[in-house]
Amino acid sequence: MMAVERGTVTPRNDSGPFLVGLIGSGIRTSLSPSLHEREADELGLRCQYRLLDLAELDRPPGAVGEILAATRLAGFDGVNITHPVKQLVLEHLDAVTPDAAALGAVNTVVFSDGRAVGHNTDMPGFARSFRTGLADVALDRVVLLGAGGAGAAVAHALLTLGAGSVHILDTDVGRSGALARSVTDRFGTGRAVVVPLTALADELREADGLAHATPTGMEGHPGIPVPPALLRPDLWVADVVYRPLATQLVTAARARGCRVLDGGGMAVFQAAYAFELFTGVAPDTGRMLRHFDALVDRQGRRDSDAHRAH
Repeated sequence: MMAVERGTVTPRNDSGPFLVGLIGSGIRTSLSPSLHEREADELGLRCQYRLLDLAELDRPPGAVGEILAATRLAGFDGVNITHPVKQLVLEHLDAVTPDAAALGAVNTVVFSDGRAVGHNTDMPGFARSFRTGLADVALDRVVLLGAGGAGAAVAHALLTLGAGSVHILDTDVGRSGALARSVTDRFGTGRAVVVPLTALADELREADGLAHATPTGMEGHPGIPVPPALLRPDLWVADVVYRPLATQLVTAARARGCRVLDGGGMAVFQAAYAFELFTGVAPDTGRMLRHFDALVDRQGRRDSDAHRAH
């Protein structure tokens, strides 16, 4: 049985070089390499951040264990984990932190003292972004779309921030139920409700806010998860997708007058927490946010130029 890591993992705290990476699918345009490597440079550290894209490697999500083992053998200090393997990676770890165990999802693995220890920096990353961007919104009743790894982090973060109840909708009802049980175990009965997708319109009419945590809207998964007509000005909307930053949901919500939180803050803050786990050095989050904004602007200009060229 996998151990729950009660203590802290001691990361390296020398100047490197640090070798880290990201395991996921469809991650070619991830901004994580630039975020980590640039902040390391600013701090006088040496860091190489590599992308291990399951799609480009022609490997299924179930191969995450062998990819993880390969990075460990190659001398990586750790890896980030993203869609669609944040939950699948659990069985390949030696230990997890209490937060990761409660969420049933890992987005950061640190190789330390001969062990692979799983962490979840998505939860504190989303919570910090939410406190920054939507600090004073009502939280009595929140609709959560998506019960995967990101959805678990968002659900637990919202309840930690004081949400009354989170109403969970997912294409996989079993996954919604598992998340609701983990929320109930941690926060008590009545704090999580499993709702069928067919009830989305009714749920949004009664909700204070909508948190979106599915891949819909990200590069390779175009579309909008909610009909724009269901969005109203007094509904806040938070999206975890950041590639692109202005998803169709974010754009539609702003057009309808909603208060909106895009996925940029969560992306930066979770990266900052992971950076410290990998290196033992606290990054400058303000500097990372500014660098993220510059990267997004640069990527937007490239996409615009490519569109005009065609």
